Parts: sequence; C-alpha cells; structure tokens
Amino acid sequence: MPKKGKEKNTVNKAKHAKLMARKNDKIKKEKQLHKARLKAIVKKANEQKKSQANT
Repeated sequence: MPKKGKEKNTVNKAKHAKLMARKNDKIKKEKQLHKARLKAIVKKANEQKKSQANT
C-alpha cells in the first residue's frame, strides 16, 4: 500500500544532488586548471632547452 501524506526526502535528495553536481563541477574545473598550468610549465621548459641548445 502506498504511503499517505507528504513524500519522504524528496527535497533533501534534490538538494544533495545539486550540491554533489556543484562539487563535481568544481573538481573537474580544478583538474583542468591544473593540467593547463602543467602544460604551460612544460612548454616553457622545453622552449628554454631549445634556446639553450641553439646558443
């Protein structure tokens, strides 16, 4: 038999899902920024090696 009255935990589940999505988006963004920084560092290091090798 179905329960009578207000549905249980629907508001909390929606809030939790929203917060978890926000957290996952933040983590993805941080990982992308980290990768971009590392790429920039590696690129700069490679350019310095090339310039030192040419001289």
